Amino acid sequence: MANTLRGRFAPSPSGRMHLGNLLCCLLSWLSVRCRGGQVVLRIEDLDTARCPARYADALMEDLLWLGLSWDEGPGIGGPHGPYFQSQRTALYEAALETLKDQTYPCFCTRGELRSASAPHGREAVYPGTCRNLTAAEAALRSKTRRPSLRLRVPDRDIRFTDLHFGPYRENLARSCGDFVLRRSDGLFAYQLAVVVDDAAMGITEVVRGADLLSSTPRQLYLYELLGLDPPRFRHIPLVLAPDGRRLSKRDGDLAMDVLRTRYSPEEIVGQLACLAGLRPDAEPIAAADLMEDFDWKKVPRQNLRLTAGVLGYEPS
Repeated sequence: MANTLRGRFAPSPSGRMHLGNLLCCLLSWLSVRCRGGQVVLRIEDLDTARCPARYADALMEDLLWLGLSWDEGPGIGGPHGPYFQSQRTALYEAALETLKDQTYPCFCTRGELRSASAPHGREAVYPGTCRNLTAAEAALRSKTRRPSLRLRVPDRDIRFTDLHFGPYRENLARSCGDFVLRRSDGLFAYQLAVVVDDAAMGITEVVRGADLLSSTPRQLYLYELLGLDPPRFRHIPLVLAPDGRRLSKRDGDLAMDVLRTRYSPEEIVGQLACLAGLRPDAEPIAAADLMEDFDWKKVPRQNLRLTAGVLGYEPS
């Protein structure tokens, strides 16, 4: 497996996919397929209350309708299943046990964390409130509140080279502080689950939105602590509304349930390819027909703003 290129698409089925989700899936699929690699589909449904099964079913049906098939995953199986995160919690428990000497219980409430947040919407740096609690203090607090589990982070730069944006570095102690691996409600955090899953599934290339670029140093630190080989990362520009707002499943922007009533798979793929700079026009085209001259150099680094007329989009 070590010499096999393996990519993945790992959506969270909290709603129907929108244009940004589709672009990420298309680019990830093309990057692997044009080099003869394998595609894994993983459903990231850790929070089952927010991820009804109907959305996962619709998501898979939408991908197949667009011609974006996978080699391992739901409906096909494979040696690294199950491919639903909600069914893989034993793996996360085992990883957490390996990390137990680097973790500690945190009893901070959301309100307390919000009050310590940086201004202007910047991510808060956890101030280490519970980092040095004694065992007796932690035991006393646990009688009234279930804690989350945080990972102690080092005060040093973690560096990597993103395949699209280039060199990147971050000091976790200064940018985010000790981060959560398991929430107080018992749910495992994305940072831990995605590392465990990508390693277990032999993923060698991760393609995802630029909004997750700052998550990568945290994940690389987890790979280091767990003794696992990390994949290469390639972050892609986000699809934005004309006013700069990110597209959201909650808002229903250009969601697949609407797009499928208006356009063919080839029309949607053609618009996505044009938006990403892969083609000079938005003429309909099948996903497989984009493989022949696919080149990451065509994809811009700046975010992609929609204009009126893209798949019928009309600014409100």
